[in-house]
Amino acid sequence: MENSITVSKTIKKKFSIALASGLLALGVLISVFGFTGSAFAVPLGGIGDFYVEFDELQGTQFQLLPHVGETGNSNAEPMVRNKMDTAKITNLHIYKDLKLPTGNWVRFHVRAGETTIKGLIHDARFIDADFNFSELAIKETNTSDFTKNWGQSATSITITNAKIVTDYLFQSMVSLGGAKISVEKISQPDMTNQ
Repeated sequence: MENSITVSKTIKKKFSIALASGLLALGVLISVFGFTGSAFAVPLGGIGDFYVEFDELQGTQFQLLPHVGETGNSNAEPMVRNKMDTAKITNLHIYKDLKLPTGNWVRFHVRAGETTIKGLIHDARFIDADFNFSELAIKETNTSDFTKNWGQSATSITITNAKIVTDYLFQSMVSLGGAKISVEKISQPDMTNQ
């Protein structure tokens, strides 16, 4: 007589209720955001790498600081922290690739034609873009704390043709003009900077 061990069991009814309520909550959130076009104090982090692309960003009171942050694969990775008081972005595209339990991949997209942001904080591991600074200053300080050892600042910045790999994004207020949210099946994830 053979003995079998059950490691786990999925109760379909409970799983279906949890999935439906989660999707309903997400739908309500997206609907509220879609009706108002603005969101306040929006953090994105702890979900692993996501990608930000845009044609142009015009920002004020820019700061670039060294930073070590958590990613989807590591507790401590070197990054740069970008801060801006305000930012205006043309043709924003944010996307995240997720592997399904079946092994297939999907990509979640958020697109907007005109985006305005107040209070932007952004941690990046990879930036591919063209930069134009006004009143650029680089300052070094004699301290053992690497996060305060050096920094870069500018009164204004213009970034064009950007692709950024990021793990944390915070905005005090964001307004997405003409926002479109979609999901698509993909054959493999984006491997930029892997």
